[in-house]
Amino acid sequence: MLKIGNHLSSSKGYKAMGETALKLDADTFAFFTRNPRGGQAKKIDEEDVKAFLQLAKEHHFEKLVAHAPYTLNPCSADAHLREFARNTFEDDLKRMEYTPGNYYNFHPGSHVKQGVDVGIEYIAEMLNDVLTKEQSTTVLLETMAGKGSEVGRNFQELRAVLDRVELKEKMGVCLDTCHVWDGGYDIVNDLDGVLEEFDKIIGLDRLCAIHLNDSMNGCGSHKDRHAKIGEGQIGLEALVRVINHPKLRQLPFILETPNDDAGYAAEIALLRSKYVE
Repeated sequence: MLKIGNHLSSSKGYKAMGETALKLDADTFAFFTRNPRGGQAKKIDEEDVKAFLQLAKEHHFEKLVAHAPYTLNPCSADAHLREFARNTFEDDLKRMEYTPGNYYNFHPGSHVKQGVDVGIEYIAEMLNDVLTKEQSTTVLLETMAGKGSEVGRNFQELRAVLDRVELKEKMGVCLDTCHVWDGGYDIVNDLDGVLEEFDKIIGLDRLCAIHLNDSMNGCGSHKDRHAKIGEGQIGLEALVRVINHPKLRQLPFILETPNDDAGYAAEIALLRSKYVE
């Protein structure tokens, strides 16, 4: 069965997110752990979480893919911003334990002209500082499009971070179809080749989730502009090959397309109709 959902607003709580997912015929979803453009996090309502966990159990939800705020930059040139990233990350991992066993995805950050090697060291330093043996959450590095000074613009950079993390068993990768396409990986004409390269450099055993997005721009554009499924440069046919690929089909797929609920419901229905059981 296709494991698919979209990015939901966490402002109304966990149970409300679960109910919205069910209305969209989703069996997983993503959510920001706090304001994506700021640092504030709502206090956890334990009764709300308990109600959501019961709902998720009854409806056989798949793993959730929480998302760190965009403001988190663990490889900033500013020590105060790195400290903010570390504190936010640590707090989010504690909050994730209210819904144990799920994923926490984050953008590796931008090295801001310090050089990618410096950026990689800072990211790994933060991860080694905040990851714990006791946590049940798997932290996912996201593949990036390579705009500006982003770290994670290719598989080698993600591998370099993973190599420096001590608790490697707590780490994985989330592959964003728009990002890898914009980053120069031709998933339209050579999906098998891209996955072979991923496996060779990182290992497909590290791939835990897919952000399923079309792209407004061409391969190698380094733009990071998501498009609705089938309305971008990747196209429906190529994305259907992604969800049906034998090495990917069991992963959770998260839509981050520019849509409202009706649009997400339509995309989920479309992709379910194209999934080969």
